[in-house]
Amino acid sequence: MTRLIQPIHRGETVIAEVAVRKPDTGAMRGLKLTDVLQMDVNSMVRLLPRVTEPALMPSEVEALELPDLLALSSEVVGFFMTAEQIRQERATLQ
Repeated sequence: MTRLIQPIHRGETVIAEVAVRKPDTGAMRGLKLTDVLQMDVNSMVRLLPRVTEPALMPSEVEALELPDLLALSSEVVGFFMTAEQIRQERATLQ
């Protein structure tokens, strides 16, 4: 769950936290895996509405503060890491 720096206002609803689900093949349709892994903004604008809860609209993704977009995109990319890559990443952070 990511707490947004700038909450999204959708009518009377305020979205302050967004969860990201692991993308499946269906969520990736029409996207290039390399673009997603590089956190290409256009790819994230298409993918995040498919894997967020609550489901964000493309226009809401486009309006995100850059740190919020980076945080959500990083969560997506994290789903593609192998166990060994995760161990290496943790080792470099210590």
